[in-house]
Amino acid sequence: MKMPQEIKKASTMNLIAVAILLGAIAWLGFAQVFSSYIVGIFWLSCIGIIMATSLNLTNGFLGQMALGHAGFMLIGAYTSALLSLAMVRADVLAGEGVQQLIRFVICIVASALLAGLFGILVGIPALRLRGDYLAIITLGFGEIIRVVIQGIPWAGADGLGQGSASPVLYKTGLGFNNATKSHYMFFIALLTVLCVAVILTFIRSRFGRAIISIRDDEIASAASGIDTTFYKVMGFAFSAMFAGIAGSIFAACYSSLNTGNMGFMASVNYFVMVVFGGMGSITGSIVAAIGLTTLNEALRSFDEYRMLVYSVVLVLMMIFRPTGLMGTYEFSLTKTLGRFRGKGAGKKQEEEVQA
Repeated sequence: MKMPQEIKKASTMNLIAVAILLGAIAWLGFAQVFSSYIVGIFWLSCIGIIMATSLNLTNGFLGQMALGHAGFMLIGAYTSALLSLAMVRADVLAGEGVQQLIRFVICIVASALLAGLFGILVGIPALRLRGDYLAIITLGFGEIIRVVIQGIPWAGADGLGQGSASPVLYKTGLGFNNATKSHYMFFIALLTVLCVAVILTFIRSRFGRAIISIRDDEIASAASGIDTTFYKVMGFAFSAMFAGIAGSIFAACYSSLNTGNMGFMASVNYFVMVVFGGMGSITGSIVAAIGLTTLNEALRSFDEYRMLVYSVVLVLMMIFRPTGLMGTYEFSLTKTLGRFRGKGAGKKQEEEVQA
């Protein structure tokens, strides 16, 4: 069964629209129009998009309650940073410019693979559980990873966090010295669009349809010959891979790493993005990731009331729109443009009749 032509066209148009939006912002950043603060929000928004869409794959499309998604991000961040430092110290692709970008790509691939491997290892036992039990075990996994890394001298608080390794991470590792983060906005925008495109393609494939069928009725899916355990672990590991990529970008965004930035609250924050946008809507996750990241940063000047305002917005959303901003609906740019064209054509015909 192939994807209907209309869905393909709508998905392609949506991706092009996201690419144009992120590309335009990246171009303005490259032209030094934005301050470093705005550039930082752009990076965080791209990280939020990848994290929210990948988590939506587990929570929205697979129908499993996972709350430890930041744990895979943590694995990706420290894998990327430590691998980059090892390559620099071994004088492998240790230069700047193109070599630095190649080193970044290698670290991204390694982060994705290792996070995906941990997704399999955690998913095999964890996905035998459901609902609150699965949420607790995934949350526990995220905290275990955080505590273990925090206790490693050359990686935790005395390593990449505050020790002698953090200047290396900034000057010759994944960070940028001669070039600023604004110069890499195009690459981050392209990587974000590619991640969303792969996730969307996976959902529209036969694997994705099998995952959605498990969410709708697992017993009926098993009776139809679908290996529910295999597809559940596959979806979970696939989601973890993209969290690892987001972690690698996070490691490149900051001069040092702190496990506290990717702990329990980070997992809750990304879960809120999924719920806010709509569980089962990729476009909803994108809008929620950009909106909530921007809102959170915009309220930093009101530090005493920031979390209060943030919480009120979420509560109002859940009262008036409990299924999220878009529910399970995917925004279609082609349909929207078609409606405007239809209204314009109808108005023109009405004017011709009156004449």
